[in-house]
Amino acid sequence: MATALDTGATPSTRAQRVAAPTLVAGAVLGASVLLHLRDPHESGSYLYCPWLLLTGTYCPGCGGLRAVNDLTRGDLAAAASSNLLFVGAIPLMVFFWTRWFSDRWRGVRRTVSPRRGLAGALLLAVVSLAFWVVRNLPAFEWLAP
Repeated sequence: MATALDTGATPSTRAQRVAAPTLVAGAVLGASVLLHLRDPHESGSYLYCPWLLLTGTYCPGCGGLRAVNDLTRGDLAAAASSNLLFVGAIPLMVFFWTRWFSDRWRGVRRTVSPRRGLAGALLLAVVSLAFWVVRNLPAFEWLAP
């Protein structure tokens, strides 16, 4: 008898296998529609960044909501101006989501070595930290949202 904690069992049907990537795509679509309908460029339309309020500097995520709004309107330049790191990461996110969906569709179980996972996490952390620092330097104020 399988329990809820049994992670070794692979879902038997294709619909069960693709449920998680489909839900993620639905959540991204829903958030994008919300950001299209309620413009984050208007002050107070969403909460303010706590880091910006406390320090007066921009975090790596500052401008992300505005970037999504700009992308839903087809304005890639404005989106890149709001948060270049986020816009630059979109092709990678699409690639990994597509691979995830494709693997689930075909029933392929992909494993990632702990070393490779750690390397990816460290790379993400270093790039985010570098973007965080650089976007707050006077010479790179064009990276600020």
